Order: sequence, then C-alpha cells, then structure tokens
Amino acid sequence: MAENSIFLIDIDKVLKDKAGEKAKKIPRFVVSFLKRIVHQDEVNAFLTRTADKSGVDFLEACMEYLDIKLEVEGIENLPSEGLCTFVSNHPLGGQDGVALGYVLGKHYGGRIKYLVNDLLMNLHGLAPLCIPINKTGSQSRDFPRMVEAGFRSDDHIIMFPAGLCSRRQHGVIKDLPWKKTFIVKSVETERMVVPIHFEGRNSNFFYNLANLCKFLGVKFNVAMLFLVDEMYKNRHKTFKVTFGKPIPWQTFNKSRNAAEWADYVRELVYKL
Repeated sequence: MAENSIFLIDIDKVLKDKAGEKAKKIPRFVVSFLKRIVHQDEVNAFLTRTADKSGVDFLEACMEYLDIKLEVEGIENLPSEGLCTFVSNHPLGGQDGVALGYVLGKHYGGRIKYLVNDLLMNLHGLAPLCIPINKTGSQSRDFPRMVEAGFRSDDHIIMFPAGLCSRRQHGVIKDLPWKKTFIVKSVETERMVVPIHFEGRNSNFFYNLANLCKFLGVKFNVAMLFLVDEMYKNRHKTFKVTFGKPIPWQTFNKSRNAAEWADYVRELVYKL
C-alpha cells in the first residue's frame, strides 16, 4: 500500500481544517505540544510500517509494538457455538481495545467487529473490524442501520458500553454508566452477552484532568487528547483479562428495563 494512501496524523492539517486562516495565529509551541501529546511522528512511523496489515494481523502488530503482555482467565467461558456480544469495562482507551480484539479475533478466526468511535475508521488496519458509532455529522442517519447490520451479521460484537474510558469517581476508577444498546440489540438478535473485566488504569494526570474539566463545565472531552500519550505510558506492561460466563439473551426479561439490565451486567463485570 502506498504511503499516501494510508491515514497519517497531521496536526497542521487538522488545525487548518478546523480553524481555517486562524490556524496561522496559533502559537507554534501549542502546535508542537499537540504533536507531542499525540505522538505524531511515532504513530505515523508505525502506521507506515504496518501499511500492509489489516484486521487481526494489524492488532497483532499493535500488541508487539506496545509490548502488551496478558494474563487471561476464563478462556474456557468463550462459547464455541452461537453469536455473542462481548462487553467490557474500558479502563485504558488503547491497550484494552487492542488486546480484546486480538484475543477474540484469534479465537474466532477474525469473526469480530468493534462498535467504536468513527475516528478509528481512519486507521487502515482497524477499519475492516469496525462499525462506526458516531451519532453526529453526516453518518448520523446511517447509525441505526449500521448497528443493526452489525448485530445481524455472523460476526461477534465487541463493545465498551460506557462509551468513554473509565474515570476516577470518589477515589475509585470505574466506568461511567453503561448505555443500554448492547442489551436491546442482543435480545433482538438472540445473542449471548459475555462480560469481560480488563484490569488497568491511566495516570493520575489523566483522571485529574478529566475531573477538572467536569468541574469547570468544559463540554469538549479534553482528556481524550491525551489518550495516545496514556497508551505510550502503558507500554511494556502486563494486563489481566477475565472472561465471565456467557449470559443467555433470555435472561434480559421484563423484570427490569434495558438500562437496569445494562447496570446489572456492569456490576457483574466488576465482580469478575
């Protein structure tokens, strides 16, 4: 694949696209800072080296590059028949997504799909495994159709139902409330739900920044800008992944509503 045909991070272009002529007035030290926290040069070098890889092969290259080591428990809980929705807490924002996709992709011969932020669709290696879930912009009308197609496919679905990576609340690092989509769609398409717990954390700086922005009422997810930097801080580490027992879709009956069932599964995850 030619280098000019793959997505590379270009902070200068992003600023020009977003700010137009005003981008020229942004101090160079700010631009340099942004390039540094998104590790523009390192990430682009990796994307260029892996231009010929996609799907699970790309995830394997990510595992090697980030030097991710795993301790996996409960692998015997992965169903050999039927389709599943795999739901996990989201403590990191990088390694957790890569690792779960790699383990499940290897186990199921690549028959997996992530429901992810549409920004990740720009990564050539991940695109074949992704169903974008951006509800705004030009894709908003297609969102229900794409989710429906994903759940009705022959692929297993991987989701982080919180939508954002974990935050520190009252001194405890935990996901925000889970959205109910995985319950509704799993029942509609008769998929088992498999809870997963991923053990890990980001830096104190990340959690303090997220909480400060919340306190100040900043609507833009500033902490997200630092997720790549957090990913690099978490290189060369070992993470524990625990797969729980599959939950039959019939479990999610009318005794609770979908949001309550989502909270029920979230609590199960933190007991694994």
